[in-house]
Amino acid sequence: MKILQDKNLKTLKGREKLQYIWDYYKLPLVILAILLYVSFYILYNHFTEKECVLYTALVNVNAGETLTKGLRDDFLDYLNLNPSQNQLELYAGLYLTDDDQNAYHQYTYASRIKILAMIDGELLDVVLMNKEAFDAFSQNGYLYDLAEFLPQADVNLYQSIQSDLTANLIILEDNAIEHQLDTSLPYEAVTEEHYYGIDLSHTPLIKNAGFAEPVYLGIIANSPRTDIAVAYIKYLFTIPYNEGTPKGLSYEKP
Repeated sequence: MKILQDKNLKTLKGREKLQYIWDYYKLPLVILAILLYVSFYILYNHFTEKECVLYTALVNVNAGETLTKGLRDDFLDYLNLNPSQNQLELYAGLYLTDDDQNAYHQYTYASRIKILAMIDGELLDVVLMNKEAFDAFSQNGYLYDLAEFLPQADVNLYQSIQSDLTANLIILEDNAIEHQLDTSLPYEAVTEEHYYGIDLSHTPLIKNAGFAEPVYLGIIANSPRTDIAVAYIKYLFTIPYNEGTPKGLSYEKP
């Protein structure tokens, strides 16, 4: 049968030959095309996929083009990282509020779910936020106490920005449910104060952006990239980066 097919193939020309090949070799050709596509796709992703060095988020904070470039692209330059191989993920458009009458309730609910998913998946390291979002992150225990963390991570950085550390409360326990059921009962809560944030108001990028209220930075408590988060704080405060790369890291020069 195969000899007969080969003989017929030799006698055909042009379009008839192509049609004959398609009719008798359709399945092998389709399988070959799929294998080539999958192989190309794998190779393309392997050689073009960028390493994400830091995941950051803007919560209740809007950034224009200049600020976005400063918060994202310029940081890679600061670390001498090749932007074709590395990236900083900057999540934007996230909004949190405790106002039950908020007209954008569904949007804030979606933001909350997204933030929780990113934290749970260790895909969020640094948050830039306003006071309302800072309160929410602090009270839920999502942030490092920077007065404890920074002296161990980088004592010189801690001493340089100590005056900009901002305290907030974490609620250990309260009677919120009982208070809602019986408003005659006074609301009571057991709280602790910790330095969960850094006021960025005096940093060049934030100051030049012209925000009407302070912008705070916090480091997510389960971040696996705290060394890069420390470098990010250094960058924002424009501390000279002449000590090499952060301890424990090795960066490839572009």
